[in-house]
Amino acid sequence: MAAKLIIAPEAQQDVDEAYCWYEDRRPGLGEEFLSCLDACIQGICRTPDLYPVDHEEFRRALVRRFPTFFYECTFEQVTVYSIFHTSQNPKKWHSRLM
Repeated sequence: MAAKLIIAPEAQQDVDEAYCWYEDRRPGLGEEFLSCLDACIQGICRTPDLYPVDHEEFRRALVRRFPTFFYECTFEQVTVYSIFHTSQNPKKWHSRLM
């Protein structure tokens, strides 16, 4: 059974901003971003411990060609806290995980 998905409001804002940024760069790129992100998240919901613990109890998932994101999981629930492009200031994601 797949774990329940929860996306923190801040992470949803990250998704919305990233979508707009990618669409501004090239029409359709934002849709590709959402598709890759969705595929990665669905995989994590099926196998929550798919990615290793990166920071305390949080895991960092790598999305092909796109930003990384941080999540916390149990076998019942996956909570996404931050969608983070590696060129951004790491204080952004770090503060959300504290």
